[in-house]
Amino acid sequence: MKRIAILCPGRGSYTEKTLRTLPAGHPWVVRADELRAEYGLPTLSELDRAERFSQVLHLRPANVSLLIWLVTMLDSHAAMEQDECVAIAGNSMGWYTALAVGGALSFDDGFRLVQEMALLQERHAGGGQILYPLVGDDWRRDAARVEAVKAALASSNGHALPSIELGGFAVLAGTEDGIRHLLGALPQVKLGSNTYPFRLMQHGAYHTPLVQPVSDAALETLARLEFRAPRVTLVDGRGVRFTPWATDVAELVRYTLTTQVTDPYDFTKSVRVVLREHAPDELVLPGPGNTLGGICGQILCAEGWRGMQSKADFEREQAGARSLVRSLRR
Repeated sequence: MKRIAILCPGRGSYTEKTLRTLPAGHPWVVRADELRAEYGLPTLSELDRAERFSQVLHLRPANVSLLIWLVTMLDSHAAMEQDECVAIAGNSMGWYTALAVGGALSFDDGFRLVQEMALLQERHAGGGQILYPLVGDDWRRDAARVEAVKAALASSNGHALPSIELGGFAVLAGTEDGIRHLLGALPQVKLGSNTYPFRLMQHGAYHTPLVQPVSDAALETLARLEFRAPRVTLVDGRGVRFTPWATDVAELVRYTLTTQVTDPYDFTKSVRVVLREHAPDELVLPGPGNTLGGICGQILCAEGWRGMQSKADFEREQAGARSLVRSLRR
């Protein structure tokens, strides 16, 4: 039995390859469909069994968030039955999933948190997010790219802001004017086969003060959720731990519905704390896709974990007998 840490993905992980993966008749799938019906929304089973993938339908925040949440819940449960989970973290929306995976929320309340936040984000839509690499193809920090991000933010007149620290990437957010500014101010660069900067589809200005109305509404709409101390240690987007033996539940609620919504989210720091405080044998990535695989590799290299310094070092470790990162749906 391994000591694992589970890292839950954010909203950008769902693709057409995820269709038809929900196990028909599973109690969690049945219950999620019942809860969706209460909201007057298509069931997750209907979305999962669609003949073809639709960006408009499947990537709508109120749909994709719950599809990712449910797949991640199912994967995490299976991983925790097989190995000892010592810590759980998540990227952005993945924090909400982590709460349910770790037992700080029941299945129903975890569902409601994700569904209500997605609906609130649709209701208060505006602005967006872009992705930009801070490393080169070898995953070593590129000082010129770091400085380009700083300069683009500084020249945005407050319309663009940092959003997520994501391994070797910066996620930046802003108003529509801010996004246009970033797309024009940041020099085009390539990482692998992708060209950056690029805008994340149907993403708002998450983790910035621009979404304060979402936080305000969430405090009222989600006041009845029953938070509790987790069964497994949770690490949030500040690197703060909530443990089974020392959790201030009021602070957990406050962070989830206020700070997590309006302040930058540091996924890099959360993984760093997981590594340094819990030293897991393996980082397990549940849920759709493999969006966090390379990002976790970049964080491990930045940490010098097992002496790794570059992408080649990480790939060599992954090919060995003691792989560090396991994506459950790669």
